[in-house]
Amino acid sequence: MDYNFSAIIKNFKTEQVDFEVKAFGSGHINDTFLVKSVKNGADYLLQRINHYVFKDVEGLTNNVLAVTNHLKLKLPPNGNPYTQVLTFIEGNNGKYFYLDEQGNYWRMSYFLHGTQSYDVVTTTKQAYQGGMAFGKFQADLSDLNPSGLIDTIPDFLNVETRLNSLHRAIQNDKVNRKKNTKEEIDFLISREAAMSELLKWGREGLIPLRITHNDTKFNNILLDKDNRIQCVIDLDTVMPGYVAYDFGDALRTIINTASEDEKELNVIQLNIPLFGEFTRGYLGQTFSFLTEQELHSLIKGVLLLPYLQSVRFLTDYLEGDVYYKTLFAEHNLQRTRAQVQLLKMIEEKQEELKELIVSEWLNLKGVQQGEQLPLKGSAI
Repeated sequence: MDYNFSAIIKNFKTEQVDFEVKAFGSGHINDTFLVKSVKNGADYLLQRINHYVFKDVEGLTNNVLAVTNHLKLKLPPNGNPYTQVLTFIEGNNGKYFYLDEQGNYWRMSYFLHGTQSYDVVTTTKQAYQGGMAFGKFQADLSDLNPSGLIDTIPDFLNVETRLNSLHRAIQNDKVNRKKNTKEEIDFLISREAAMSELLKWGREGLIPLRITHNDTKFNNILLDKDNRIQCVIDLDTVMPGYVAYDFGDALRTIINTASEDEKELNVIQLNIPLFGEFTRGYLGQTFSFLTEQELHSLIKGVLLLPYLQSVRFLTDYLEGDVYYKTLFAEHNLQRTRAQVQLLKMIEEKQEELKELIVSEWLNLKGVQQGEQLPLKGSAI
């Protein structure tokens, strides 16, 4: 679709008036464009917000502004709020979004020069920086009340909601695909109770609701020229959640030695050194505020997120591929099988991964390795 970029940009309080606009990035939900000044002025990112996914654009905008304003308060005295935190541009209407005549919602932010991002983690240094980035993000927001934020996508990581959708898809079998998925269905259903435990802990008040990112892919971190963390981006899914969601989602992709839709299941293995370095970076930023129960919830997040993704892929497959873009008829089933295999590998190594988490925690706290860390209790 062609957009009248000149008319759209004029609705924001930019520093320049003459721009070149071109498509930018590879996002699957919002449309993003680089707005480059022709007179060496400030450059911007212009985004068309997908209001079919994010139905409450004003609530989403309020979330993002509350989070970015709070993050700026946490910068050190020599910090730069315009390069270390996303900065959005106010519209002429006094809001930070603009609704055009075609019903499209738009927003603008400053473009961050000199940054880079990676889709795949290949080194322990990158894994450590990723853990630091998302850990610091949670730490800086740990004193911001999550009740002030809306759920931008309700029940996005609610395993019960996702399982209800799967059961409906199994029962309806709209495109006659259930016959191909008995093994996958049996596997996922057999783990329903175990995978609901994290949500149960939250409802019982054993772990607190905090502000979480909820889409902790490594390419949602901008690094500087020296590959050090500079800024966490893609804040549309920032909303109330449990810290284990972010921890588990990041590691779901970081430690998988194969692609998310790998066909040859035997090549799906775990990169344990990357797990260790991400954990070290993450706990180094979060150990001062995490509770003991949250610490023990982290391994549950590592198990839960590939399980959730398996459920979502299989649901979409049974419904006829209505949500995820697919390249061939069995793509969502192939994705399901790859995520199930990843989960099986994590289950095999669960005790080893749990020990890495607890050992790093004990190391940070200066506790003797032989001491037993209690499962429940107050923050330590």
